[in-house]
Amino acid sequence: MDSQALKDCVDDLLQPFKNDQIDMVAGIDAMGFILGAAIASRLGKGFLAIRKAGHLCVETISQPYVDYSGREKIMELRTDTIRAGLRVLLVDQWIETGGTMQAAIKLVEKRGAVVVGVATICIEDSEGGRWVKEKYKSSDCVPNHLRDQFNNHFLETFKDFNKKLNERKNE
Repeated sequence: MDSQALKDCVDDLLQPFKNDQIDMVAGIDAMGFILGAAIASRLGKGFLAIRKAGHLCVETISQPYVDYSGREKIMELRTDTIRAGLRVLLVDQWIETGGTMQAAIKLVEKRGAVVVGVATICIEDSEGGRWVKEKYKSSDCVPNHLRDQFNNHFLETFKDFNKKLNERKNE
């Protein structure tokens, strides 16, 4: 990803929150760390990593969830960073089934903090994606004309990419 593309993505994701008070940005393990850190840096706010179980070496609270593949997992949050009333923007790469994001929301809210919103590259049109959009202010970077392709997990432009890649291999 080039620097302008990352800047544009961060700008797009922050657009709905431009008038909201955000105290902290929390990124979800692992791709949410990259995007979340970029957003936190842009806002001049602190960044918190919400991790899969076993990766934090401090006192944590945990939340079980089922991920997009149907596997049961546990997510953890440091207990010394979130306090009641803190306004948190949650960031991840993608919301497919919504299980991971729902676990992160529960962790933040268990500590008494407020989820200002959710920012991801894509929020799929799934039961979990709709749940997030109905309950929380949210943003993603998917243009409406491409949303069906994202929901189907295959962009039409990949066909051209794969065709060109195969042509190069045959040269």
